[in-house]
Amino acid sequence: MKILALETTEKIGTVAALCDGKVLAELELSKQQRTTQSLAPSLQALLKEVGWRPDEVELVAVTVGPGSFTGLRVGVTTAKVFAYAAGAEVLGVDTLETIAAGAPDDIESISVAVDAQRGEVVAGSFRRGPDGRFRPTAKSELIDADVWLGGLPPGSVVAGPVLRKLSDRVPDQVTVLAPQFCSPRASNVGRLAGRDYTAGRRDDIWGLVPRYSRRSAAEEKLEKR
Repeated sequence: MKILALETTEKIGTVAALCDGKVLAELELSKQQRTTQSLAPSLQALLKEVGWRPDEVELVAVTVGPGSFTGLRVGVTTAKVFAYAAGAEVLGVDTLETIAAGAPDDIESISVAVDAQRGEVVAGSFRRGPDGRFRPTAKSELIDADVWLGGLPPGSVVAGPVLRKLSDRVPDQVTVLAPQFCSPRASNVGRLAGRDYTAGRRDDIWGLVPRYSRRSAAEEKLEKR
């Protein structure tokens, strides 16, 4: 199966092409442009690199949250439009699970968090199953960053892009994974989606929407009015 994967929840996103579970290529979006400007050209460059026509893509995989409001909207919308135009299936993947999937093979359990702004994070915990895949041990939650850090038991392993700005507040007996393991990658989005698709999971192209951790500031202001 030929899979096109998009990850746009962070400031610098990635796109990847996979075939039968093997990553053929992965590209970072331009650091000099917004995701709205760089995503389409990056997809075009990726397809050219692997020698695929758009209509050869069978599955489009995309992170659906939690993450940046704008990044999620751009990524999910682009994935749906591409899938519709190419006649491909589309599958959404959880951002926290994507980060967990990138952890080293010797990690058995991990806590993952992404920045939710206002001093909060969206955090979730995962344990590796017999098949090697991480699965959630509890529902992810929107929580104060210091409360999350303070609740981590000694010996915990943590990952996530928010740790770049929380590193000096992590308890001494908690291990933070190296930076290369802390960001979601399109290659892992594609791997997870491929496994889920093979296992029978399907998403409706019209019903797939981003999963936000909270309403946008504009929506909250409108409600107050």
